[in-house]
This record gives sequence, structure tokens and C-alpha cells, in this order.
Amino acid sequence: MDCATEEGEIRRALARLDGIRSLQFRLGQRQLLIDADAPVLEQALAAIRKAGFNPVPLAATPAAGSVTAEASCQSCDSDHDEHDHVHGNAGDSVWKLGLALALAIAAELLHLWGEDMPMARYAGMGLAVAAIALSGFSTYQKGLAALRHGRLSINALMTVAVTGAFLIGQWPEAAMVMALYAIAELLEARSAARARNAIGQLLELAPEQADVLQADGQWLTLPVAQIQPGAVLRVKAGERIALDGVITAGNSAIDQSSVTGESIPVDKGTGDTVFAGTINGTGVLQMRSTSTAGNTTLARIIHAVEEAQHTRAPTQGFVDRFAAVYTPLIFALAVAVALGGPLLMGWSWLDAIYKALVLLVIGCPCALVIATPVTIVSALTAGARRGLLFKGGIHLEQARLLKAVALDKTGTLTHGRPQLIHSEWFVAPERESEVRALALALAGESDHPVSRAIASGLLARGAHRYPGVLQQIHAVPGHGVQAQQLEGEALLLGQSGWIEQQHGGMDAVVQQAVTHQLAEGRTVTLLANRHQVLALFAVADQLRAQAAQAVGELQGLGLHTVMLSGDHQVTADAIAHQAGLAQARGNLLPEHKLEAIRSLQRSHGPTAMVGDGINDAPALASADMGIAMGGAGTDIAMEAADVVVMNDDLRRVPEAIRLSRYTHEVLWQNIALALGIKFVVFVLALMGHASMWMAVFADMGASLIVVFNGLRLLRWRQ
Repeated sequence: MDCATEEGEIRRALARLDGIRSLQFRLGQRQLLIDADAPVLEQALAAIRKAGFNPVPLAATPAAGSVTAEASCQSCDSDHDEHDHVHGNAGDSVWKLGLALALAIAAELLHLWGEDMPMARYAGMGLAVAAIALSGFSTYQKGLAALRHGRLSINALMTVAVTGAFLIGQWPEAAMVMALYAIAELLEARSAARARNAIGQLLELAPEQADVLQADGQWLTLPVAQIQPGAVLRVKAGERIALDGVITAGNSAIDQSSVTGESIPVDKGTGDTVFAGTINGTGVLQMRSTSTAGNTTLARIIHAVEEAQHTRAPTQGFVDRFAAVYTPLIFALAVAVALGGPLLMGWSWLDAIYKALVLLVIGCPCALVIATPVTIVSALTAGARRGLLFKGGIHLEQARLLKAVALDKTGTLTHGRPQLIHSEWFVAPERESEVRALALALAGESDHPVSRAIASGLLARGAHRYPGVLQQIHAVPGHGVQAQQLEGEALLLGQSGWIEQQHGGMDAVVQQAVTHQLAEGRTVTLLANRHQVLALFAVADQLRAQAAQAVGELQGLGLHTVMLSGDHQVTADAIAHQAGLAQARGNLLPEHKLEAIRSLQRSHGPTAMVGDGINDAPALASADMGIAMGGAGTDIAMEAADVVVMNDDLRRVPEAIRLSRYTHEVLWQNIALALGIKFVVFVLALMGHASMWMAVFADMGASLIVVFNGLRLLRWRQ
């Protein structure tokens, strides 16, 4: 199993204690982390022991008067396979179970063929005892411990059922049931472990060694754990990058699928960021490391998914509450059948007891309890492989409930980097080259993003450096840049409104050009002297290539979409039109975005906010789901949001909603399968058409079905 039953029992045992700040269950490692003050911690350990468990403290780390204790769950109701990895050999376990099954089959055959032969009877009984001892020792141990403490766990039900069957003379079935139960549990544990450990495979992507440049110019291969930020590394073609860093020499195509989920390699060159675990495609690279081995983007992804696995999804909480009532109810029903069958239905006592034991086997909630965690973990892992990080199962489940999505403009719908889109010249053609050089010279003197965009755009269009000298260059805050030519001509590069104010008006041709560019949502900058406007430059933050498709997909999913921006309304409207958004709100301060989210929640229902994780922090926090773009390499984004899109691809947002909806379908498929199969066999048992081995087949078969159904999510591709 997945230890989910014990998790619920431990949570109930600790629910009465005050002072426990948090519980973190690491089911795969059979560990529990308790964050509490030292006196409360001792009470917690005592409560766990009283509940029938044997917590073994592993570590205790004081921090600000608190203790975070790790305890190993040594009496878990599950995972023979994982238990054997700690205390024995998994191969030995398989060998024992195989032998136990063979002995159980032999006991069944002796019972069928030698029922009237005393020697065959005793031999069959001995074989059954041996089969139960080989396959069911740990089950008996755990079951008896649970019964001593008044807990009706799965192992307790199996212990009562097998013991009862043996006592009424059905030892072949008792042996077969225990052997099949143990084998199915082993298969189930391995399948569940596959889901839990799938994300851990990413750890193997980062190499353990890397070539590091030494002071004497030589390359030395060092363990990655010893490499500090600032070291220069060499990455050969086909090798995996060991640490996050910045390329200092070389060009190559980098396969970033392990971090961002992008299937197509990305061209990288000097100055570009690279991530640990990604693959260098063609060229030799030199890079400067910017992280340690434990703090790479890949490591943070793994940590985020591991933390998400420890959170409880709403469906899991429902299933746990249901199982807490379901198991005692099944036990009470079995007792009622055993006692009431002979008195009310005229059954023989042995027949009634046998039916009751069959009901106990059917009643094991294995499939029901494991259905949720395996499905949730598989979905979280599938999302991480696609560049989608959910900060917990609750967010994965709740994404399907969204009714509205608000999208930030800058850095979300757009690249967040202004670019020169358009330029016009209001001088004679023979002067255009000179005017370009003047514009480049002034723009290059400013650190303003618009000026930098103009300078970069002009250089890309072949502008030459101004051959003359500009004097008295200074910025005019909020307006632009001004300078003086040697011949005394004043030059201005700045906002159209400022230029118009300086000139006392504007030529009709220029005014028309300015109006047109503003209507397109662009920022207009003019170059002018004292007498006339020389040139116009239109700068805009361009729409992401996938933005319109992503918006269309969100609308196709039935979600109301709106853009929220701090830009002018005209600019916001222009970008919204390009993206296919019918509604855009501009001139919004952070508090206005917050109010916009609350308004959407009131009018439409659960609302998501998609932003950059920094400027949109209030809106992200207030939304029912905060989705941050650009998580690759960004700690802030990972902290601020409920969901992180690692590769800036907006199409991941509707993808997250589709994954949530599909996960919900699989969850309820599993619950329906688990309960439906049990109900059918339950009816057959009451009618006398189901045996114990059929019941265990049905129970464990249902468990395996829901596990494999949940594992399908690992291969999810939309």
C-alpha cells in the first residue's frame, strides 16, 4: 500500500495535541517530520506509540525554540517491498512469496484429492501453516498489534479472516488468501513506489563530476558537490550540464526538456543562462557557475514536487474520512452476518462464519485508500515533466474549478522587453543616415528601457555611429534626453508630448503619424531640433508567439479571460486585441489589480491570476490560484505562486487546467472501480457464490487496477 491508512491514524492520534505546527509525511521513505516545541514533541511520540506504532527518532534540529523531528514508521501497514529494502533483500521476499504460493496450491490440491485421507489432511494443514508463515508473518505481526490497540486496520482484517478460516477447517483457503494478499501487496507497493519515485529520476540527470578551470589554465575533473559559484566549467558536446550558470564562451543547442518541458532544443550563446541537468547538443561550451549542487533550478523543481507530494488533496481527505467509517462498518457487518445468519436466515454456523470472513477480506479498503495518492503523485510528476509545477495536490485538484483567468500584460502576454517596431523620417532621404546616427547617439546615452530599445533597433538596422561630437548631454526625467551639437544645434529625443510642448505645436504630418502609432498601442519617441521633428520611433513590448493560442484554449475551456495592466488603456486594448481578449483593464496599480481579482471572484467564481510572480504578488496571493510565469531560475516565482510555469509558455496554463480535469476524472474512476468491484463480490458472498480466495483476488485486483489507472497519468501528454 502507500501507508495512507497509517497516515490517517497518526493524524487522528495527534489531532488532540496543541502546539504541533506541522506534520510532513514522507511515505516513500517511511518517515514523519514533526515541527513542534520539545515538550510537545515528546507528547506526540507518546501518542503515536499509544496508537500502536513504533516511531524511531532519526534526527532533531533545534530552530528558534522549536524541534523538527524525523521519525521512521517501523510498523507501517504496507510496502513489503520497501520494508525489505531497508531490513532485508527484495529478491528473498519474492522467493519466499513464490514458495508460499506453491505451498498454498499444494495444500489446496491435497484438500481436494485427499479429503478422506488423514495423512493427506495433516500434510495439507502443515503446508498451509508453512505458506502462511512464509507470506503472512509481517501481516500477522501488524494485524495483532493493531487489534491490541483497538485499530481495525487492513492487516487486522486479514489477520482475523485468515485465522478464522483456519479454525473452521478452511486452511487451504487461508493459505491461498494470505499468499495472494502478500503477492498482490508487493506488486501494489512496487507500482505505488514507481509513482512516488518518478520525479526522483530527475536527480540522475545532473552529472556527479565536471571539468573545472584551474588557476594554471588546466582543466581538472571535480565532484560537483565541491564546485562553488563563480567557477568556470567546460561542457563537451553531448554532456549534461552540471550546474546552473552563464555561458562565457561557445555556442550550442541545449536540450532543456528536463527543466522547462520544451521538446525542441534552444540555441544558446555567450551571456545566456543554462540549467543543471540539461544536455549540451553540438558545441563545446564554457560557463560560469551561479549555483551550488543543492541549489540548482533542477534541485528546486525536485524539492517543489516532493513538497507537493506531502500535501493532502481534498479527495484524499474525503477518502480517508470515508475509510475511517467504512472499515469498522464492514467489521460490524461481518459480525452481524456471523451471528445473524444462523438465527435469521437458517444458515449453519460454519457457513455463516465463512461468509463473514469473506466479507472481511472484501472489506479491506486497500484499493480505496491507495487510489488517491498514486493518482495525485502521478499527475504532479506528469506536470513537472511538462514544465508545470503545482505547489500541492490541493492546487492540482482545484484548477478544474476555475471560472475566470486574469492575465498580466508585461512579461506574461508579452515578452516584457520593449522593441523598436517602427521608424519614420521627416527629412530628405540624403539626411536619413545622419539622423539615424544622431538618434543612436542620444539613445545610447540613456538607461531608459525605451531608449535602449531604440538604440538596439537602430544598430540592428545598420545605423552608424555619429561621427561628430555631442555636448551637454543630460537626461530630462520623465521626458527624454537632450544634447548640443558643436555647431550649436540643440537636439531632443523624448516623448511626443514633451516635444510638442517644446515646439509649441506639431506639424500635421507628424501629428498624424504619432496618432496612428499611439492607436496601435505603441510608445512614441520623437527626435527633433529647434525647428522641426526629424524622426519618429515606435516602441512596443511584443506579444508572445503562443499568447493568442493560449487565450483561445482558455476560452475554449469555458473560462472568462481578461487582461490586467499598468500600461495606458490604449496600449492595453491594442495588446488585448492581438491576443484575442475581449476585455482589458489598463492604468492599474497593484492595489487596483487586487480589486479586479476580487471583482472577478464575485461575478464569475474561482479566479486565477497569471503574472510574473513579483510585481503581481498581491493579485497572485488574492486569487484562488496564482500562476507565475518564468520559474526557471527564479526563486521568487516559485515562492509567490501556487503553480509555476517553468518555460514562459502560456499554453501551459490551459494545459494545467486540462491536467486537473483529467486527474479528477481518474480519481473518481478509481473510487468507482474500488467500490464497484467490492459491491459485486459482496453480493456474491451473501448469495454464497464467492470464496475467500475470490475475495482477495477481487480486493487486490481492484487495488492493482486503480494503481495502474493512476499511473497512466505519468504518460499524460494533453
